[in-house]
Amino acid sequence: MTGKAAGYVHPEPQSSSPDTLEVSPGWEHEKLEGWVPALASEEETRKALEKAFDYRGDVTITRKDGSTVEGYLFDRKTGPTLTDSLVRVLPRTSNQRVMIAYSDIAALAFTGRDTAAGKSWEAWVKKYVEKKAAGEQHIGLEPEALE
Repeated sequence: MTGKAAGYVHPEPQSSSPDTLEVSPGWEHEKLEGWVPALASEEETRKALEKAFDYRGDVTITRKDGSTVEGYLFDRKTGPTLTDSLVRVLPRTSNQRVMIAYSDIAALAFTGRDTAAGKSWEAWVKKYVEKKAAGEQHIGLEPEALE
């Protein structure tokens, strides 16, 4: 034996082209602005709050007591039950972080503008190519401002 396990075959690379090795397909960003998901089941609640966590805009959470919190959902902890799971929101009107148990949430709405919508790498490259084709001068590889 030569130090390799018997029968082991070293896999060959799929392609040696740098273009295929370094380029991966883009990710399609789901358009959630204005969406008000149904929270009829535990599964629907969990899925909607996961999407809210990934969302780059404000959401409005209505608690079962009728109070609302509008702000950026920046953290969540999932547990075995909705009571053990919680979200943390940075309210639009203060710097105080608010914790809300999933079980206390009556409604969720994606009310804020998604600040990253339309700002994917593919969208930026398309705009860059269009500007270059139009003969625009002094265009560089600097990112656009989010606001």
